[in-house]
Amino acid sequence: MPCVPEGGRAPTAEELRLLGPQVLGVLVRRGADFATAEDAVQEALIEALRRWPEGTPHDPRSWLVTVAWRRYVDAHRSQTARHRRERAELEQPPSGPTEQADDTLQLLFLCCHPALTPSSAVALTLRAVGGLTTRQVAEAYLVPEPTMAQRISRAKRTIATEGLSGPGDLDRVRRVLYLIFNEGYSGEVDLAAEAIRLARELHEQTDDPEVAGLLALLLLHHARRPSRFTAGGALVPLTDQDRSLWDTDLITEGIGILQRALARDRLGEFQIQAAIAALHADAPSAGETDWVQIVEWYDELVARTDSPVVALNRAVAVGEADGPHAGLRALQQVPTSVPRHTAAQAHLWEKAGELARAAELYALAAQQASSLVERDHLNRQAARLRSG
Repeated sequence: MPCVPEGGRAPTAEELRLLGPQVLGVLVRRGADFATAEDAVQEALIEALRRWPEGTPHDPRSWLVTVAWRRYVDAHRSQTARHRRERAELEQPPSGPTEQADDTLQLLFLCCHPALTPSSAVALTLRAVGGLTTRQVAEAYLVPEPTMAQRISRAKRTIATEGLSGPGDLDRVRRVLYLIFNEGYSGEVDLAAEAIRLARELHEQTDDPEVAGLLALLLLHHARRPSRFTAGGALVPLTDQDRSLWDTDLITEGIGILQRALARDRLGEFQIQAAIAALHADAPSAGETDWVQIVEWYDELVARTDSPVVALNRAVAVGEADGPHAGLRALQQVPTSVPRHTAAQAHLWEKAGELARAAELYALAAQQASSLVERDHLNRQAARLRSG
């Protein structure tokens, strides 16, 4: 067991949460299989909780790597005792106090393996890379802890079976982080903040303009978070938000990252979405939004994605840039099955002055809403027009 100097303190949960994924990354890079390595890291973290109050090591990460590696070797011995040559290789001690390379990218590639479903990839990423407990992940997704434990265990088995033969799918990693961000906040963990933290790490390790675009997009969206809901929890539309509540530091950082990415002339979906978000964030008021340029960006995004959701958002933007009837004509090209189609119709008909028709559509959209907050907002819109 590594020595621990006298005089220390108990590690905080946040310290261990951030150290755990780093240690796991070192073990995986050395060739440890994912599931056994994670078990070894958990044992090392438990040992740290037991021993560190007696004295915190000078290099906590190195201490954890050494303990976790020894636990992994012990487990590997019991599983593959007949492979003596492999075992001898595994028992080689670490070179230096610890590897300083950040292994987050490799872990992200493993957790976002193409063989996993998006929901499993998200859960495993939060567990292994984010350092969240299974209980915290379960609370964030509003499912029982045993259900989430089974999902994560299946994901680990899939990775153990499939392996990662290639360099990893960076596009899938980006999309998983975006899914995590969109879950927002639930339970004791702020998933939006966690997604930004992971996107920052990814941005530091990759020379990819789309990763930069993703980080810029997350920062620009997160900057508006304080104004999205009233004190009572009611949804506030973008046009009605108090822009003095927006985080100008995050906006400045996000726009700066985006501009550097766009200058590289390797345009992608996340950069385009970030450009749209930047135009909203840069407008002093809703009435001063550059909707013409936003429509141009949406045209580019529709051409690249052929997404009906993007087409719906474009129709709303057209309604702002060219008038509500132009927006309604654009909306006719979007399948009515697309989420929020009815709500978009209601908004455009209200702008056209057809208030009774808009009220009916808002009420219908409320029945179709996927969340209680959205349903209440749409019902309030219908009531506002009817009472007006």
